[in-house]
Amino acid sequence: MANYILALDQGTTSSRAILFDAAGQPVSVAQQEFPQHFPQPGWVEHDPLDIWRTQRDVAHQALAQKGISSADVAAIGITNQRETTLIWDRTTGEPVYNAIVWQCRRTAALCDQLKADGFDRAIREKTGLVTDAYFSGTKVAWLLDNVPGVRARAERGELAFGTVDSRLLWNLSGGALHITDVTNASRTLLYNIYAGDWDGDILARLNIPRALLPAVKPSSAVYGETVANLFGTAIPLAGIAGDQQAATFGQVCLSPGMAKNTYGTGSFLLLNTGEQGITSDSGLLTTIAWQIAGQPVIYALEGSVFITGAAVQWLRDGLGIIQSAPEVEQLASSVASADGVYFVPAFVGLGAPHWDAYARGTLVGLTRGTTKAHIARATLNAIALQSRDVLVAMNHDSGITLSALRVDGGASQNDLLMQIQADVLGVPVQRPAVTETTALGAAYLAGLAVGFWPDVDTLAQQWTLDRTFEPRMADSDREVLIAGWQRAVERASGWVRD
Repeated sequence: MANYILALDQGTTSSRAILFDAAGQPVSVAQQEFPQHFPQPGWVEHDPLDIWRTQRDVAHQALAQKGISSADVAAIGITNQRETTLIWDRTTGEPVYNAIVWQCRRTAALCDQLKADGFDRAIREKTGLVTDAYFSGTKVAWLLDNVPGVRARAERGELAFGTVDSRLLWNLSGGALHITDVTNASRTLLYNIYAGDWDGDILARLNIPRALLPAVKPSSAVYGETVANLFGTAIPLAGIAGDQQAATFGQVCLSPGMAKNTYGTGSFLLLNTGEQGITSDSGLLTTIAWQIAGQPVIYALEGSVFITGAAVQWLRDGLGIIQSAPEVEQLASSVASADGVYFVPAFVGLGAPHWDAYARGTLVGLTRGTTKAHIARATLNAIALQSRDVLVAMNHDSGITLSALRVDGGASQNDLLMQIQADVLGVPVQRPAVTETTALGAAYLAGLAVGFWPDVDTLAQQWTLDRTFEPRMADSDREVLIAGWQRAVERASGWVRD
């Protein structure tokens, strides 16, 4: 019997592959970064060939590092940067254009028009999403309207649209599979999360041919297998989930009311609401958390913060005040507070609960006494405070007050940030022993589908705690910090004017 599950974790800045054993422990990890393209202000693109090349190569590396053969892999699970949009030729696989990344704001004006027409209400009711350039649907419309020849080819059925998971499955299967799962479909702005199908009214409004779209499958099911010459033997392809849903599953937030926050390029807070989708009136998203084959769809409330870890990258690459991202903790720890400095990292606008595509990054409260340490501290504060904004909205919509928050992602290893997060929330922050929860969630979904793990109760028993961060900030200090943050967000709001 095969002893491992291979998780492919295709992220915004890098592709990763992790082998997990039956105990849910990572035994081999490989990672490669790939280039980011910024052709115009507010535009973000990836080369689809870079995505596939790096993901394929790290999968081989993860196996080779431990001398593990493909025959010892029970299944492959995929998790991916969501909303990033690709269209390619069904016969040749040739992309018609670069991948338009979830961060890209080029369709903000189209979203404004949909809102002006009142169509955003229909989108909200059907998809659970707000009408924002973040999502895939308007990106598809842009490609159809702006890349020469693409619309005619799409209407003839020659082209395939997909999010990154769909593209990877197409590559892995040698072009045999053009599918996505319910979690990724629920992020396209085109999928009715209650009817369980692509929505005809929205497709008509955006003028998107149904023939372009992938088939939608459960998150845990056997879809097919890899072409044998890719890894040596065919491996079942058995799990898919968008990165944040995968992390929620990897954190085994299996019961309604459990929540997690993932700190990556952005930060994403998800609250399990069970078999009921809860409509938000606070600017949050109602989304599909996952579906196991033969079982009901599970829903979640989600708040998306666009820029968190990327703000630390900016300190490194833009300002040059740190040489590597982990250095931010030591630098920020060298001062007791940000000394009244606030940084709103709205480089591509503000996500939940503000949804302001025209906000921009703002640094306020500077004095002659301000140092790079204060700016570093303000950056960590901003990551935690943006997540607090989401949690407050989530509590309002759901009526659920969290007793603890589970955390994961790269920045969850920053002890100072986790302490700040506990302080501004006023609830304990729990970091698990295995923080590779995004990849682990994909592995769990794939493993369940092929019987590698017998049931979800087994997964829940594997979750172990590394450390709990208890809040220790005085209430009065917390209130001052939050009030200053709210004033800083007001300064950043609506900065770009047409």
